[in-house]
Amino acid sequence: MWLVTARGERIIGSWQAGDTEAAFAHFGRRFDDLSTEVALLEERLASGTGDARKIKATAAALAESLPTANVLGDVDALAARLSTIREQAEATAAAERVRREEHRAAQTARKEALAAEAEELAANSTQWKAAGDRLRAILEEWKTITGLDRKTDDALWKRYAAARETFNRRRGAHFAELDRERSAAREAKERLCQRAEELAESTDWGATSAEFRKLLTEWKAAGRAARDVDDTLWRRFKAAQDTFFKARNAATAERDAELRANADAKESLLAEAEKVDTSNPDAARAALRSITERWDAIGRVPRERSAELERRLRAVEKKVRDAADSGWADPQAQARAEQFRARAEQLERQAQKAEAAGRTKEADEAKASAEQWRQWAEAAADALTRKP
Repeated sequence: MWLVTARGERIIGSWQAGDTEAAFAHFGRRFDDLSTEVALLEERLASGTGDARKIKATAAALAESLPTANVLGDVDALAARLSTIREQAEATAAAERVRREEHRAAQTARKEALAAEAEELAANSTQWKAAGDRLRAILEEWKTITGLDRKTDDALWKRYAAARETFNRRRGAHFAELDRERSAAREAKERLCQRAEELAESTDWGATSAEFRKLLTEWKAAGRAARDVDDTLWRRFKAAQDTFFKARNAATAERDAELRANADAKESLLAEAEKVDTSNPDAARAALRSITERWDAIGRVPRERSAELERRLRAVEKKVRDAADSGWADPQAQARAEQFRARAEQLERQAQKAEAAGRTKEADEAKASAEQWRQWAEAAADALTRKP
């Protein structure tokens, strides 16, 4: 059997099993098989289902086998088809290389961006929960990115892993420091609670009120413990504070009611004093002495009313004294002077007691009244020396 091609003629084999047509059919079927292989390569290349590089290699191998292939058919056309396949496969492979490079570059850029974001979070973020959640999301996204070369992928992974480790160290250090601060705040506030509870039953209203204000300032400066601990400690502190101020307010209300009652009693005495008949000096002085004794026995009044009540009483005393001046008798004048001095001494003793007890305002008022009575005593004594 001879095959005629563009290169010339060559023997493809011999046939001794039958007639010529059988020989043509035998070597023709071999050509058809080879043609089917070429057709499959064309179909795979056209559909994009095959690897262009492998298709090209297969086409090249088939093309190299054609000069010695024992087939009967249009080998030149088959060679042309294989040449076309190789050219198209080369172009397809080149395009695929470009796409792979572009894909690799895009995937590399994505991981580089994720690594850079992780490094930024690790270095600067103090939003611990949000940053931790974002680092976990970056890891999940990282797992979906493929196509990088091994060396680049390993280098980028090391960057991400180092950033995550840095963030975890910073976060751990932050919360360790926070725990130390909260522990210190808890200890400080426990001490403040103990001091507050010790003061809760105090009846030294002024000094203890000032101490509670100081404790509250220290509380605010102590910082915060853990939320549940801080809330519990605050309830302890507040309960002690409320116990004291409730008692103080009750005592203050009781004292204010007593002072108002005293003021009302002195108002009644003033009404009685202002009606004293001064036509009889001795009777007027006796009535005033009785009123003065009862006045002193009543005690303190609200501060805002004290000056006015004292002023009105002094006005009555002056009226009685002036009325008696016209019939002044030495024994009576002496008694009045002594009464004034006794009153001044009594008020001075009250001032000393109030000052010793820390009631400064009460002491100042008593001193002022004592000074006024002392001046009246001196005036009465001067009047005695001027009588004929």
